[in-house]
Amino acid sequence: MEKVGKRMITPKSLEELSTYVEKGKNVFFFTAGWCGDCNFIKPYMPEIEKDFPEWQFIEVDRDRYIDVAAEWNIFGIPSFVVIKDGKELGRLVNKDRKTKEEIESFLSSIQA
Repeated sequence: MEKVGKRMITPKSLEELSTYVEKGKNVFFFTAGWCGDCNFIKPYMPEIEKDFPEWQFIEVDRDRYIDVAAEWNIFGIPSFVVIKDGKELGRLVNKDRKTKEEIESFLSSIQA
């Protein structure tokens, strides 16, 4: 039986979301239910999570956390922001459709 890895975390509140910013090695995945490009990449996210077990993945609903998205300059989704213990290490933020390979290449380039 294959071991199931960690599942993406979906914060229930702004307070919970902020705890992931402050502590740990986290990849914030900004998305929205209506976003076609987000829905395109979602089926690949479990594979990406499995390929990067050192990171915890946090799904951030752009519409629910619109103030956070604005503060972090997230003007296109899907977007990814990598934060370790409160310090941003990198971001893949644009309006383009992302591929699994593009996301994995980006994550591989992060020096943690």
